[in-house]
Amino acid sequence: MTLEVDVPGTEHATVRPEDDGPETRAPGDGGGDTGRPGDGGEPENGGRRGRRGRRGRREGRRKRSPWFTIPASVLAGLIAVAVLTPLAVGARVWYQARQDERPRSDAIIVLGAAQYNGVPSPTLKWRLQHALKLYRDGVAPAIVTVGGKAPGDNFTEAGAGRAWLIEKGGVPASKVFAVPVGRDTLESMKAAGKEFKRHQWTSGVIVTDPWHGLRSKKMAEDNGIKAAASPTRSGPSVQTRDTQFHYIVRETGGYLSYVLLGKSVKTPSETAKRIHIDPSADPSNG
Repeated sequence: MTLEVDVPGTEHATVRPEDDGPETRAPGDGGGDTGRPGDGGEPENGGRRGRRGRRGRREGRRKRSPWFTIPASVLAGLIAVAVLTPLAVGARVWYQARQDERPRSDAIIVLGAAQYNGVPSPTLKWRLQHALKLYRDGVAPAIVTVGGKAPGDNFTEAGAGRAWLIEKGGVPASKVFAVPVGRDTLESMKAAGKEFKRHQWTSGVIVTDPWHGLRSKKMAEDNGIKAAASPTRSGPSVQTRDTQFHYIVRETGGYLSYVLLGKSVKTPSETAKRIHIDPSADPSNG
């Protein structure tokens, strides 16, 4: 069907319906962006090669040998554990050191430190003074001192601590119990656990240095004592950031040694470092 229109100055023109819309080209005539040869898009063979290349890379990744991926994954996991575990334990040591737990308990446990011929060293005296304060505040009705003696000593750490609490602190002798066993924390806690069972006690507040709180609580709990920790805030272990870092590292290793191997770090290094201190010095006043 055709439509005849009059255009001034021209002969009759014929307009076909297909002339009203956009020009339509047949596929392959060189127009449009159809992605086929001759239309200005990507050549058909090139597109197929690109797809084949991508599929090849994916298949290569899928075909990677399990003999490589499994050992690599295991190694990565072991490295992560080796790095993250000490960091997590160190954070727990740091956190516990800043806690002062003093729930109502059956007894206060004073961990041993050096004594000089029956006279408590400054470190031990700081602990005894803190335990005395807890006792007077009503945290517990009894105090247990623990710690054996070094070769050649005439007095034990537990005995020197008990004598000081009775003579200097005014605590009734019937309320102070010495457990003169142990040259490390684990031995002392095993002995303390037996003492608690003898008295049918179940709970105790441990008095020690701040960084020692986490490890000593773990050892006490493993020996039947529901333990809390109320550390002293005096002494070289809290003096400088370098010193604090040293003790955090040391206690992190000590905690892991106990948990993984069941071993305790032996006589604390701070005891040896303080041998030069005048044993008659008063820790509270100098």
